[in-house]
Amino acid sequence: MQRRLSMDEGRAAVDLARASLVHRVRGTSPAPRSWEQGPFSELRGAFVTFYTGSRAPDGLRGCIGFPYPVKKLGDAIVEAALAAASEDPRFPPITAAELDSVVVEVSILTPPQELEPEMRTDLPSLVRIGIDGLIISSRGASGLLLPQVATDFGMGPQEFLSQACIKAGLPPEAWLAEGTEVQVYQAEIFGEETPGGSVRADTRES
Repeated sequence: MQRRLSMDEGRAAVDLARASLVHRVRGTSPAPRSWEQGPFSELRGAFVTFYTGSRAPDGLRGCIGFPYPVKKLGDAIVEAALAAASEDPRFPPITAAELDSVVVEVSILTPPQELEPEMRTDLPSLVRIGIDGLIISSRGASGLLLPQVATDFGMGPQEFLSQACIKAGLPPEAWLAEGTEVQVYQAEIFGEETPGGSVRADTRES
């Protein structure tokens, strides 16, 4: 079982994401990649989210990451931040004029685990709102929602499942179909309170 990050390590994760954002937008020197020990050298999934103004759902400005532990955490944060700054297809690239209003959030994920209920209709009872994030995969398509999405938008388990299907480009009821893979994971979330300000932790783990 992977250990949780300390608060200092969480701040370092957010600082790394912000430095990568500034590098992408302003062309400054990139953050050094020297992960020799500790959690930043371990294979972990991670997402970087940018908001404008505050960490409110309607302020979303970019969110990209790696759901599976395929990269060292430090590399995952850097690459996710660079992509979220300019490659999220839902938004135009973040500009230099916006930097002073951007709030940075880093979500560090546990390895996803598949839910295997006896009956598909039991799936909502296995999804813990406020704790679990979702990955739904079928027919070569995949959709991911972070744990905080359900609470930010007031979703119940069934709606959360349906929205993850929609994110994957599937019908909202696709989670009921045999052959649709439903995975859950948890997250440690570190985010700035204000643009460039103090960092708080929000652990979404059981």
